[in-house]
Amino acid sequence: MNPIDIPVYMAELGLAARAAATAMAAAPTAAKDKALRALATRLRHETAALQAANALDIDAAVAAGLAAPLVDRLRLTPAIIATVAEGCEQIAAMADPVGEISGVKRRPSGIAVGQMRVPLGVFGMIYESRPNVTIEAASLAIKSGNACILRGGSEALHSNLALWRLVQAALLDAGLPAEAVQLVATTDRDAVGRLITMPEFVDVIIPRGGKGLIERISREAKVPVIKHLDGNCHVYVDAEVELEMALRVTDNAKTQKYSPCNAAESLLVHQAMAAQFLPRIGALFAGKGVQMRCCAASRALLVDVAGADLADATEADWGEEYLAAIISIKVVASLDEAIAHINRHGSHHTDAILTTNHPNAMRFLREVDSASVMVNASTRFADGFEYGLGAEIGISTDKFHARGPVGLEGLTSLKWVVLGNGELRG
Repeated sequence: MNPIDIPVYMAELGLAARAAATAMAAAPTAAKDKALRALATRLRHETAALQAANALDIDAAVAAGLAAPLVDRLRLTPAIIATVAEGCEQIAAMADPVGEISGVKRRPSGIAVGQMRVPLGVFGMIYESRPNVTIEAASLAIKSGNACILRGGSEALHSNLALWRLVQAALLDAGLPAEAVQLVATTDRDAVGRLITMPEFVDVIIPRGGKGLIERISREAKVPVIKHLDGNCHVYVDAEVELEMALRVTDNAKTQKYSPCNAAESLLVHQAMAAQFLPRIGALFAGKGVQMRCCAASRALLVDVAGADLADATEADWGEEYLAAIISIKVVASLDEAIAHINRHGSHHTDAILTTNHPNAMRFLREVDSASVMVNASTRFADGFEYGLGAEIGISTDKFHARGPVGLEGLTSLKWVVLGNGELRG
């Protein structure tokens, strides 16, 4: 489907989403959970049909010469379908944040003042490649009482359409409006431009994809955007640290998987630990084919490591998100220098300190200006599932509203509520 009149088509989606958002905000928890469980059932029953639709996208991607890793991200295997179905059931089992009232305090006037958690309304989501994101976004929208308009990548259109039809059927199974989850069923790029400039219909935009996509959305959007641009995550090894723990955590943060935004890209080591730590972590990295881009001091300590792939770090390396088997390494003179380096060159995503010095750990937590800050843990834990959010719709490095992994609560807002008994202001 490629509608000719994109402004009219997008306005129709927006009107329908706004109406559905009103119904979803009032929907009982039982109905939302029923829709999620129905969706899980439909996903399992329709695995073969979903794979048939997915095959059309895979074949087209291969014919177009799409790189093998990108083709792999498009695949809807039975295991992936089973995982997203299970995710729907997990979200159904979670507590419903909508309507929760917190922080109620009685005022001298007699009124009680608190805050109620409410849905954002309508969110638009623009994403690339992975069709499973369609289900993740839809399930989080349903549970949080929002409506959403989804725009997946053109390379996954057949897969996304097949998944979306199951979502709408599940909503109807539960007596909820099918228009609560809508998919932009055109590959016309102008649809994105309209989606991000419709504040009358859309309350927030969530882009998931490469830096170029997110920069474009952030630059052109006329509605708020929940986003992160880069994942230049740091591990800082302090002067006082348990060496074996530091080796395990640093290795995991960098090499457990190279492509996620929470993988470590920069390693800072206090000069007091550098001679002990760097040759050993260098040997681990060399064994896994990780290139080390080094400052002069770190290179001097790594030059004798067998098989080490070393390069001189440039100024650009300190701010780079490699998403590959590459890491920048710098020896620092103090905790102060480490914190200043991270705040200057980091992307405010996730940064970790490895230390046995409690005051240093607390300073790092307070002073590093990132969405997730960790003590003695791998940066790879910066994830909605690992944080107990059930699922995430993305990561935010912004400071207003949602910050870090965005789960159910991140798709809600707070409004003030006042409970009275006829009190008058004097």
